[in-house]
Amino acid sequence: MSVAGQVVGGGIGDILVRQQSGSRLEVGDLLVSEEENSILILEVFGLQYGSQIDGRVQEMMSGVILEEGPPDAEFYEPNFVNYVMARVKALARVNRDLSVNLPKSLPAFFGKLRIISSEDLKFLQGGGRDRIFIGYIRSGSKVIRDAKVWLDARDIFTHHLLIPATTGRGKSNLVKCILYHLLDSSGVGALVLDAHNEYYGLNGEVGLSSHPDARNSLVYYTPTDPPPGSRHLTISLDTIRPDHFEGIVEFSDAQVRTMRKYYSDYRGEWISQIMLTDLSMLGEAESRRDAETRSITMAVLQQKIRQALDLEVDREQNVVVSRHNVFDSVRGGRTADEVVRNIEEGRVVVLDTSKLNDQAELVVGSIIATRILDHYREAKTRGVLRDKPVATIVIEEAPRVIGEEVLQSRTNNIYSTIAREGRKFKVGLTAVTQLSSVIPKAILANMNTKIILGNEMKMERMALIESASQDLSEDDRTIASLDRGEAIITSIFVPFALPIQIPHFEEMAQQRPPPASGTTRVKVF
Repeated sequence: MSVAGQVVGGGIGDILVRQQSGSRLEVGDLLVSEEENSILILEVFGLQYGSQIDGRVQEMMSGVILEEGPPDAEFYEPNFVNYVMARVKALARVNRDLSVNLPKSLPAFFGKLRIISSEDLKFLQGGGRDRIFIGYIRSGSKVIRDAKVWLDARDIFTHHLLIPATTGRGKSNLVKCILYHLLDSSGVGALVLDAHNEYYGLNGEVGLSSHPDARNSLVYYTPTDPPPGSRHLTISLDTIRPDHFEGIVEFSDAQVRTMRKYYSDYRGEWISQIMLTDLSMLGEAESRRDAETRSITMAVLQQKIRQALDLEVDREQNVVVSRHNVFDSVRGGRTADEVVRNIEEGRVVVLDTSKLNDQAELVVGSIIATRILDHYREAKTRGVLRDKPVATIVIEEAPRVIGEEVLQSRTNNIYSTIAREGRKFKVGLTAVTQLSSVIPKAILANMNTKIILGNEMKMERMALIESASQDLSEDDRTIASLDRGEAIITSIFVPFALPIQIPHFEEMAQQRPPPASGTTRVKVF
């Protein structure tokens, strides 16, 4: 056994370990204490210097060396005099039968610890039809390629997934890896609002379309020049209801009443009727004051709908047209139903929303997400929900719809409804964000799986630590020091917070997903 250190003190949650001379422990290193019928897995969360020399003497010696040059004298047995102390915490106890328990005792005093190996991680379950590969176990900056982390797709997506990180830490790469493996699963369908058109893979780029089963498992919608096998993203204005704007566009009470009246009177043509209304013709039989009020309300309502959906009015043809060819007054009536059907069949559906503004993108997602939730609610009522795959909605910059400020200033939207209630109906939210702190604590707590990448902002780290499924109270600096592609998985579905290295998507896609056993050489960040 290669000894990395020895227990010399401390207590539960903060054990002191003296580093073995010649070893070089890192923050995040996983250590193992050999027990009689089990092993105890521990993690380094802090490092500090230790010395047998009094601090004032150290300062004096440092001054002599700095000012006068190196002295002729040398330390006797320097490794005994000066050393490194590691602060570690126990993560899990792995029994001989590979069952895992939370640790409730300390390792032996003066017990020797070693660096973890792949043999110690056999309790990690392998792959399967509905299990997705997330990454390799990481000990500090060392990647254990034989120890692969697979998570049950049905569980993590039903109970919501949060992917938080600052820019440049690998969020998009992680989402691509996750979606790529979902293409192997029939147990989860996904709606992906692709605001940057980066997931499908166009013009020779490696993307989800590179998956061998993409023809059967992946559906791609784009508003411009669909490549072979994909579809044109066109949404009929007839499919939009007033409630699809809730929590996305802010309307006054009078504007909401106007929308509902037009929807009641004209149904699918309500938006066209509002946009084509001649303001000069309003209130002919009303008082001048009432006519002016209605005219102002309608003018502002027309402007908000025009801006939200990027619409224009062709007065010569007397029709409403879309600037980006997504919303149409004639075509696209079946698009939403087609998307929902594909998701209910366990496919990944990617919508290229890169041409849309934020509000238009969220309205498109709202239309489809509302139908998904309605279908799954009905399935539960009929007792057939168990036959449906889990459905997840992948949304970037999640605070746009589940941020505290948004939910306080506007009514709840379909995204916040799914975050709070969707779990009961097998509908989940996969939220990608840089700002976890602006998401209400109640919603963060409902995100039962978090894959935390690097974040140097203290406020964001604290929001994640306080809502984590495991105790991360000592991991503040660890999270701040995570490099690109490094992450920590905290979930009710893992035995302890797992430090992982996420594979590089392009290399992984070219070599196919790692098998359930054996090793696969995949480049990592």
